[in-house]
Amino acid sequence: MQQLRKIFLLLFFIPAFCFSQDKNEELIEWSASRQLVWSDYKGRPDPNSDAAALTTTYLGIEYHIEAKSFTWKIQCRFSKTRSWGESKTEYILQHEQGHFDIAEIFARKLNKKMSEYRFNTTTYQKDLRAIYESVAGEKGDFQDQYDRETDHSRKKDQQAEWIKKIEELLKEYQPYSDYN
Repeated sequence: MQQLRKIFLLLFFIPAFCFSQDKNEELIEWSASRQLVWSDYKGRPDPNSDAAALTTTYLGIEYHIEAKSFTWKIQCRFSKTRSWGESKTEYILQHEQGHFDIAEIFARKLNKKMSEYRFNTTTYQKDLRAIYESVAGEKGDFQDQYDRETDHSRKKDQQAEWIKKIEELLKEYQPYSDYN
């Protein structure tokens, strides 16, 4: 019996435009026990940006197909080399951590959707791409909503509400956090 083995890796970059991951890029896996610190931000600030900081995250999935089944591994990473901070306060860092935590929420949502998927040998490539693109699109919209509603952390009351919302969603999707 011949085994069919495929690997598929998708990466999603926030903000809205897409980059591929550089092989020399320094990355941090999301972890509940490790918060971002300003020394993680090694990128050069964009002189044309009025942003106080930029957090670059990747949401990736790799899947392996064998015979009539599949396994997957999800990655939620922060790019040290593509993230930067201009105004390095604890308050702004908390906002930026929110972006990384949102990426983790969607890694968990992706894991949930993958666990619900019924493998189909003829449509799996299309199906898995659609699952990923749906979750990644939702992630991008959610990140934009976070920045819009907090005015990039300038609205302190809304920022505090969002931090609570992010914490609640991390708890809600905790059952799907084991995706490696």
